[in-house]
Amino acid sequence: MSSIKNFSANLRIGLLLIISSLALYCIQYYIFKSPRDTFFYLLQDLGFVPLQVIIVTLVLDKLLTSREKREKLLKLNTVISAFFSELGTAAISLMSGSNLDISDLQGALSVNSEWKEAEFKKASNVVKGFKFQGECTARQLVSLREFLHAYKPYLLRMFDNPNLLEHDAFTEMLWALLHVSEELESRDSLEELPKNDMAHLSNDVMRAYRLLTIEWVCYMKYLKIDYPYLFSLATRRNPFKEKGSVIFE
Repeated sequence: MSSIKNFSANLRIGLLLIISSLALYCIQYYIFKSPRDTFFYLLQDLGFVPLQVIIVTLVLDKLLTSREKREKLLKLNTVISAFFSELGTAAISLMSGSNLDISDLQGALSVNSEWKEAEFKKASNVVKGFKFQGECTARQLVSLREFLHAYKPYLLRMFDNPNLLEHDAFTEMLWALLHVSEELESRDSLEELPKNDMAHLSNDVMRAYRLLTIEWVCYMKYLKIDYPYLFSLATRRNPFKEKGSVIFE
């Protein structure tokens, strides 16, 4: 219904502009009594119409689209930054408590102020190629369940953000985290679970851990470019540091 109303309004505006244009040419003809000059300038103006169409529809449209994309990306990165500040970094630290050997990751993800595009790209490739195959302990799963339960309302609210739904990788990571939370909450006790069930839960955690780490690299790159002061704190809170500290020494 609204689209029909918009079309009707646009049609009325178009007809009004055409009538106004014809009226102005009639006034010109009435005053100057020169049909030759009137039609000359009419054709001259019509000759510029294709150029005006190109400028308006292509150039301006491209500029507006580019601006809209930048604004949307800024909003998206702001939400992602809030996520890692609120729970993402802490979730990575909790998941690092498995028996997974992350020494290679620790070396590849020692982010610092000297990093450029090449270092972030290399780190991303290392994470994507790393085999996240660790076994979680019952104690770790209990801690993770309590942590995710506390932040579950926050996670669910993030799905209400329309900008995030266009970011497939980040949305997939949120689903993986939510799945881990639901799996852990579905069990009355996480103590003395069968070996197969522990393996299943560990696989779920490792999946979320991998996706979290991939997004964390992107998050650090964004901070490095746009928010150096936040980047400084994020490097000191790096969850892949063995002895990380926010205090300058």
